Amino acid sequence: MFNSRTILITGGTGSWGQELTRVLLSYNPREIRIFSRSEFSQVQMQRDFNNHPSIKFIIGDVRDYDAVLNACKGVDYVYHLAALKHVPICELQPDEALKTNVLGTENVIRASIQQDVKKVMDVSTDKAVDAANFYGLTKVYGERLMIRANELSETTQFVCIRGGNVLGTRGSVVPFFKQLILENKEIPLTSTEMTRFFLTITEAITLLIKASHDAVGGEIFVMKMKACRILDLTNVLCKNITKNSIQIVEKGIRPGEKLHEDLISRYETERTYYYGEDYYVILPSTPSTALSNKYNQLPKVSFSSYSSDSSLLSEAEIEEMLKSGGFC
Repeated sequence: MFNSRTILITGGTGSWGQELTRVLLSYNPREIRIFSRSEFSQVQMQRDFNNHPSIKFIIGDVRDYDAVLNACKGVDYVYHLAALKHVPICELQPDEALKTNVLGTENVIRASIQQDVKKVMDVSTDKAVDAANFYGLTKVYGERLMIRANELSETTQFVCIRGGNVLGTRGSVVPFFKQLILENKEIPLTSTEMTRFFLTITEAITLLIKASHDAVGGEIFVMKMKACRILDLTNVLCKNITKNSIQIVEKGIRPGEKLHEDLISRYETERTYYYGEDYYVILPSTPSTALSNKYNQLPKVSFSSYSSDSSLLSEAEIEEMLKSGGFC
């Protein structure tokens, strides 16, 4: 699929983008274009990949349609990872989140159609399900725009990949808590009852690649994910990193945060199917003939919703998950 092809990754200097680049290089693409705003991050990534000849770095912002249009020229596949993702920041500056996450996504769609891209993979989040914050709302719009885009082109396919928290990504809870533990500082916990979905970066990229191969356009792929209490995760990190006693202080839920997250809402389950052992696929309310032909023979899910508090990992299972991700 990717051999001798040209691939564009928006927001490609982030944790997802760098791991995706490593995996894609094994398929011998003609070129991987890394499109992002940060000059410093691009220089660092270029060094990390030893100036690989198949990687091209492009400074640009998804808010800028002309920049996205030029970046998409001659591209076969687009992975749209660029987004503002920090919930409190999006709450405080919703206008900026709107520009990047909604208008930027619209620019990617328009440019991909204009440049005859074969397939666009949009990375979404569990926060788009029953959205309780502005970040989640922007990702809802992003998903809807992507799914609808399949009606705008007969040649470009659009698919969404919805996931939870990826262990170890920049600004995420595990590296943040790990650093606090190493510095023997107290850990701020929003709530002792808070739960979240987690997956490793390897699992995340596996889902992206599978969706890239299998999607016909218009569906949302969801990985079956592990979930745990943040308190249990914190206790496991403390146990594995230090012998000191680390104080955990409950601070209260921040603006826009939910106690539990959902990956599939109660409104989506009636059109959600089991897709192998590790995935679900959600069809739009009015699926195309291609979607119906591919998925309607699969069994529908039997649950009413897919929430992070429905099945929780034990501390031993959390430790195993963290070790598999290289964090303890």
